[in-house]
Amino acid sequence: MDALRAAVRFGANAVYLGGPMLQLRAGNTGFTLEGVREACEYAHARNVRVYVAANAFTFPEEIPDMAEYAKRLKDAGADAMIVSDLGAIRAIKRACPDMEVHVSTQANCTNHESANIYYELGASRVVLARELNLARISEIRAKTPAGLELEAFVHGAMCMAYSGRCLLSTYLTGRSANRGGCAQSCRWKFGLTEEKRPGQVFPIEEDASGTYILSSRDLNAMPLLDEILAAGVTSLKIEGRMKTAYYVATVVNAYRMRLNGADEGLCMEELSAVSHRPYTTGFYRDEAKRAPNAPEGYERTREYLAPVVGRYGDRIVCEVKNKLQEGREVELLHPGRAPVRFVARDLRGEDGAPVSAAAEPGRRFTMPAPGEAGAGDYLRADI
Repeated sequence: MDALRAAVRFGANAVYLGGPMLQLRAGNTGFTLEGVREACEYAHARNVRVYVAANAFTFPEEIPDMAEYAKRLKDAGADAMIVSDLGAIRAIKRACPDMEVHVSTQANCTNHESANIYYELGASRVVLARELNLARISEIRAKTPAGLELEAFVHGAMCMAYSGRCLLSTYLTGRSANRGGCAQSCRWKFGLTEEKRPGQVFPIEEDASGTYILSSRDLNAMPLLDEILAAGVTSLKIEGRMKTAYYVATVVNAYRMRLNGADEGLCMEELSAVSHRPYTTGFYRDEAKRAPNAPEGYERTREYLAPVVGRYGDRIVCEVKNKLQEGREVELLHPGRAPVRFVARDLRGEDGAPVSAAAEPGRRFTMPAPGEAGAGDYLRADI
């Protein structure tokens, strides 16, 4: 819910989330049906839509459940369901004709004929396969009805498998990525063995960190945003269901600022602030870098210090995430504009007594801050 609030506050027009059934983050569902209702009430009060992902592979005994699930989600206020299975789409539209259906990227829609079939089945939006380049997206747009919306991923973690349809996790761990149990096996460190030397592993090293030959870089389509929009994409999707609220706020804010006309360099700098794998523009220009030999570590230029949870007078109330020393220059992340820098002064603990540092995670402190700062903002600093 914290990440959802951050997405809404920092400029999303819609949020997508997983519910209690058939979503692809089974180990961390996050939202019960009551939670979906709460999310919808919060988002709708701020003119933001809510889409519930139910895009896991669907087995025969689950089709009746999917139909009933659609009715319950509609009652909870969901604006659409994101679905990958043809049978599930038909079951949903039969049981709940008013439920809007979006076709998941897991359906790997790569051509206009497929998109048109989904439209005829009642889908109002297709989330395109990530493997499409800009020319193919333009062609799909030209050969599909204007009433069919096209959505494309622009930022976040990339799966090494085609449209996320991976068997690696199942093979190595017994946990199906297509049923929400992905063990992130592609992020593991792999080596090479020779048939006549069993047990002898030869590392395929690129650098001191080793080689991660199946691990993809993170998608960052900020440099191509104008071209993606010109190709006819209706909705830009940011991947963030397993991310922190701070990550969601930062990335959503960067794309919102760019769409509102902000300088691309500023927005790219914002995207470097959060923890991420090395970036790639993916398949949009046929330059996909799946990051063979991608470094094990993440990159970032800023340290997340604290969320702002309130304000009184000229002081903000913050909750410690990482240590903040008095006198350190910090940045305030606030919706719709570049971060504001100021020096942390006059820190006071929960009892109002002066402190030289706010250091204990979870404890609250106050300090003076620029006038626009308020609950839902974030503090960070250069690393």
